[in-house]
Amino acid sequence: MLEEKNDSLQDADGNSAINSSESIQANLEITEEITEISSDNNSIIDAIVDTNAEESEDETLKERHDIPMLDYDSLSLESLVNELKKLVTNEKVMSVKDHVEEIKKSFLAKYHHLLEEKKEEFLAENTDPNEEFQYHLPLKTQFDQFYSLYRDNKNAHFKSLQTNLKTNLENRLAIVEELKELINPQTNIKDTLKHFNDLRERWKNAGPIPKDKYNHVWNNYHFHIENFYDYLHLDREARDLDFKHNLEQKQKIITRVEALILETDVNKAFRELQDLHKIWKEDIGPVSREHRDEIWNKFSDLTKQMHDKREVLFENMRGTELENLAKKKEIIAQIEVLATEKVNAHSQWLQQIEKVEALRAAFFSAGKVPADVNEETWAAFKTAVRNFNSFKNSFYKDIKRDQNNNLNKKIALVAKAKELQESTDFATTTPIMKKIQEEWKQIGHVPRKYSDKIWAEFKEACNHYFDKLKEQKNEESVEEIEAFDKKKAYLETLRDFQLIGEHKTDLDAIKAHIETWKSFGKVPFPRRHIEGKFNKILDALFEKLSLSKKDSEMMRFTNRIDSLSENNDSRKLENEKIFLMRKIEEIKHEIFQLENNIQFFSNTRNAKKENSIVLEVRKNIEKHREEMEVLKDKLKQIRNLGQA
Repeated sequence: MLEEKNDSLQDADGNSAINSSESIQANLEITEEITEISSDNNSIIDAIVDTNAEESEDETLKERHDIPMLDYDSLSLESLVNELKKLVTNEKVMSVKDHVEEIKKSFLAKYHHLLEEKKEEFLAENTDPNEEFQYHLPLKTQFDQFYSLYRDNKNAHFKSLQTNLKTNLENRLAIVEELKELINPQTNIKDTLKHFNDLRERWKNAGPIPKDKYNHVWNNYHFHIENFYDYLHLDREARDLDFKHNLEQKQKIITRVEALILETDVNKAFRELQDLHKIWKEDIGPVSREHRDEIWNKFSDLTKQMHDKREVLFENMRGTELENLAKKKEIIAQIEVLATEKVNAHSQWLQQIEKVEALRAAFFSAGKVPADVNEETWAAFKTAVRNFNSFKNSFYKDIKRDQNNNLNKKIALVAKAKELQESTDFATTTPIMKKIQEEWKQIGHVPRKYSDKIWAEFKEACNHYFDKLKEQKNEESVEEIEAFDKKKAYLETLRDFQLIGEHKTDLDAIKAHIETWKSFGKVPFPRRHIEGKFNKILDALFEKLSLSKKDSEMMRFTNRIDSLSENNDSRKLENEKIFLMRKIEEIKHEIFQLENNIQFFSNTRNAKKENSIVLEVRKNIEKHREEMEVLKDKLKQIRNLGQA
């Protein structure tokens, strides 16, 4: 490029426009102007140049700086999907590039963490090795849809951009070629100036070009602009006016930068500084040599001041990130403690889970940490939560085993209930069914996915049986009411019955009344008092008979036991049996004591004097023996009922 610059320029008459010395000086001035930014050692200025070159390639990149970058790590999965949707559907694709990638990183990290937890829960609850883990999160489907839309839009944008960049580059190179041809003494100067201004306007509207060509093409353009200025040396006054105008424009930029240094929004101010650098380089031409170094150095110094202010902001941000790191480490430590606290009840575990969920929310809302420890912090958090979940799952594994045992017990009860549900032996089956129901209540929880199904089966079998029992009782109730009415009427006729004084005839008559009474059948439960009235009449009749006490008592007992048996009152029969057994044991003990007493009295010296006492004791023993025989006969009668 400089080789072209060293060629002698000619005036309109074909003579050399400037001598060799002037040409070398012009080269130096132009080279300084061209390289004043790109060759500077200041890294921040280099960074600004690189950024401007990138944004010149794709102008939408600049817009991303105007869209706030949220702390995506602190957002929930649902909020991240909503943010992605908003950016992809409302903003230009390249303006949200950084935002989308940050959202993707945060979403996938949280999604995979959730997936690990769900898999651990699945493995804790399922012991079947053939059952594969599957988990579907609708939010993941939504995320994939919006991210695919972003990716398609980005690909379409790049395809279109590449075509435009290539076309724009060709146009700009053509403009540079036309600039070369302007230096022609044979053309009219007015036409040349008009053409020159047209080229500058076309350059301004030529559009972005590839960033790797940016500086080269711009320097080439600027070089030939300078050549044209030199070619117009015949109108030095016009050039000086242009230098003056450019100086004023650059001074205005410096004034604006001085104001930006006082701006409270440092990031916004720095973005504008980048724009001012681009204007300084691309839109404003050179200034005279006497002002060139001074004006650039001032602009450069102000740029460094802005950079230093920005560094202070970053340092403060790093301090905040360190505070966030301390918070997150404390949260991780608390989760690690919870992963060692053993609790033995579901309600207590629910409290532990709530604590961990609160700590998780606090971790995600704690803000960013330094980038160099971000992965390490996230890994420590995941490990702590995973350890807690493993600790929790070991508890629920035991519960799951107990629930499976309970399930097997309830399945057995369901099978038994179904086996008995069609039984018509209500007297035998009803106590069993009630016992099954009581056993069901005593059995603990079963796995939730079987709970409703097995309960429905058990309930259906029990209801089926007891509905049949109810129908049977409804049928019996009509007969029982008829039996009560008959017994009530018979009781009235029995009150007038009189014994004739002949033992056998009277006894047969009483027995006939008993058989008639039995033939009427059972009465409704609430009206069983009528049986007591009948028994009182019998007692009175037996008192008038010359029966032995034993026969009389056995007849009364037989009548009462038959009544209980007819009414299926198994509880009272059982109580009666227990009473008789206890009474027999008491009498045995009493007889044993009395026999010991006889032994004592028989061994005394005055046995004859005590003979009356011994006789009394023997009489009591005999009385107890008779009573015990009656009780044994009664017990035998009840036991025979059970065998019948």
